Amino acid sequence: MYNWSGMARAIAVLLLALMAAGCSTLSSTGGSDAKALRPKVALVLGGGAARGFAHVGVIRVLEQEKIPIDLIVGTSVGSLIGALYAYDMNSFELEWTAFGLQKDDLLDYALLSASMGPIKGDRLEAFVAQHIPAANIESLKIPFAAIATDLNRGQRVVLDHGPLPRAIRASCAIPGVFQPVDYQGKLLVDGGAVDNLPVAVAREKGADIVIAVDISQNVTNFNITNLVDVTLQAANIMFSENVRQRRRDADILITPAVGDVAMMDFTQKKRLMQAGMVAAQQAMPAIRQALDDWSAKRSRLAAR
Repeated sequence: MYNWSGMARAIAVLLLALMAAGCSTLSSTGGSDAKALRPKVALVLGGGAARGFAHVGVIRVLEQEKIPIDLIVGTSVGSLIGALYAYDMNSFELEWTAFGLQKDDLLDYALLSASMGPIKGDRLEAFVAQHIPAANIESLKIPFAAIATDLNRGQRVVLDHGPLPRAIRASCAIPGVFQPVDYQGKLLVDGGAVDNLPVAVAREKGADIVIAVDISQNVTNFNITNLVDVTLQAANIMFSENVRQRRRDADILITPAVGDVAMMDFTQKKRLMQAGMVAAQQAMPAIRQALDDWSAKRSRLAAR
């Protein structure tokens, strides 16, 4: 005769084992499955020198509102702020670093080698290396790309691998102010010369929804007194002009009220961060609507 009680125990043990295996599989793949069920969201951070403190406020709100960020693409100061956040995904640490940042931490004026720009850029590169221990772009927690300009060919260069500090230095090298950077066999300057709001790069990297932050508006400046001021103002105008079409290509455009803050004015950090927070909060309904619309569209396609 069959031992029914023994067989029942064996079946129960087998079922428990199968359930445990299933739970293990779910726990190991649950993150990727959850990500597959939502859009790939890219955060695009534009250039604007000191106005980039507004990016910090935007990121703080996105983190607080639990908006996923799967990719960061930044030009100039957008690359610096973006890389700082992509390293540890902590807006508090980003804010702390930003508040402590001074102009002298980034600007090292050259006396004997100023033929291609009065600022060398060594200090900026050292700042990045000190505050972002990840040596290479590939080591960041969030996929990241910095935008630079090939000075010889006039072409956009997407820096998404290799040494991070050098890439940020190249992306921030405002022409005529910072010296060009020899990087990956190219002579590079600030990405804002060709693409100050790199929405297209985010699309090329597979973003479903692009949140772009533009800090280039309002170029009016009546405090121009020297050659550096002239160069900075000319760059500011150029950067502002080349974002016109790109602004329309973003799914959500955030434009912090940076007002008349000059490109090298490091005294307005709190005001700029607050402007970023306000602008991001105002954009939240549009961001959530875009996420909902994507999910609804995916559900309709799946039902066919």
